Amino acid sequence: MTGVVREREARVRLTIRGPSGGMRKIDAVIDTGFSSWLTLPRSLIVALRLTWYTTELAILADGNEVLFNVYEAAVTWNRRSRSIFVSESETIPLIGMALLEGCELNVQVRQGGKLRRPLLSL
Repeated sequence: MTGVVREREARVRLTIRGPSGGMRKIDAVIDTGFSSWLTLPRSLIVALRLTWYTTELAILADGNEVLFNVYEAAVTWNRRSRSIFVSESETIPLIGMALLEGCELNVQVRQGGKLRRPLLSL
């Protein structure tokens, strides 16, 4: 898995799958300030027919508290299918620290810089 830095954002291409076999490739931004798994907009959640799991309260960077619907999905991560939780948010897809847990992240922080594969720690 590789990515690129564009507009000061580390971006990675992910494959997301829903329970009925629907699949989409998306570009997601790594957000080290986001402690959960992944965010997706409602339109993509509906298109993939993701299964609702729960509602979660989150505190945003500006201190506001927001309720998020949380869904179950599968993502290809380090060439393996991995079950994850997806928070509904009308923003660009964000990869959080829960998805990165156990990985090493190497980023050349400059326009067009390389994002090397997040390596699974053993």
